[in-house]
Amino acid sequence: MKKICNRLFKNKKALVIVIAVLILVIAAVIATVIADKKPYKEIGVAEAVAKSEDFINQFLMPSGSKASVIETSEEYDLYKLKINIGSESPVESYVSKDGKLFFPQAIDMDKIAQEQAGNNNSASNPTVPVDIPKNDKPVVELFVMSYCPYGTQIEKGILPVLETLGNKIDFQLKFVDYAMHEKKELDENLVQYCIQKEQPEKLNAYLQCFLADGNGSDCLSKNTDKNKIDSCVAATDKEYKVTANYNSKTDWQGNFPGFAVNKADNEKYNVGGSPTLIINGTNVQSGRDSASLLASICSAFNNAPEECGQQLNTQSPTPGFGFDYSNTNTDVSCN
Repeated sequence: MKKICNRLFKNKKALVIVIAVLILVIAAVIATVIADKKPYKEIGVAEAVAKSEDFINQFLMPSGSKASVIETSEEYDLYKLKINIGSESPVESYVSKDGKLFFPQAIDMDKIAQEQAGNNNSASNPTVPVDIPKNDKPVVELFVMSYCPYGTQIEKGILPVLETLGNKIDFQLKFVDYAMHEKKELDENLVQYCIQKEQPEKLNAYLQCFLADGNGSDCLSKNTDKNKIDSCVAATDKEYKVTANYNSKTDWQGNFPGFAVNKADNEKYNVGGSPTLIINGTNVQSGRDSASLLASICSAFNNAPEECGQQLNTQSPTPGFGFDYSNTNTDVSCN
């Protein structure tokens, strides 16, 4: 809840109001149910959306801003809403099927507990690094979903590293074996896969363009041989049945369509989300700023080249599209 509210508000006063309103609403609903003992009465998704939008815009959005629900689905016997709140990436929230309870964010308790346990272990034994095997030319494999805001975040951080180290490393952009951002993500994954396969020297320029605003079509025309990439996309789509499986809902992972192009490597490294960084076959947790990524990769050389001494940006790119930066690093992922 705190995470979503912080994205909707820029000051503590607004956050306090949000929390207070939510507590009052939930308390009122519980009290009503207890008092009246009325049975659960489900409303339709359209009504739930309208009610949620009214609530969000009246109580949660700053003056002059407006939110809208752009996508709905069902999950955990709730209506799941994807909400456009303006310039940032859409946020996911939930509303009960009776339209009475609004949940700004679902909190995965098991994941939080595991992360906290890991943080505690790190704090008590901070000198134990990840043991990355070393070689003369480190192999760097980055698994992303092309529209995952945290995948794009680390891509923005690693581009200056790729420019700095050049062919001294073997960099491979790969894709998580399912997509969380609709059909457009499957299509974009195919495009980026084919650029790397057919015109690898063009990949960095394409990503630099795509990561600015997510307009892949313009970037493809500007930075690649579009006919060659289109031909590869069609052949790869047919080989891995990407669109066919999407349409038939074959090989989906729950609510998410599969993307089998790098499936074997996903299984090999037990990839669990976007981003996942693999260096010399080892899953590495690194800051997403360029300086941290350079340090992580350079630690995998037998003899680090002089380029490893370059001073790169220590600020972390913000999630999503656009080249903005902050002093806050994050380990959030799409999974």
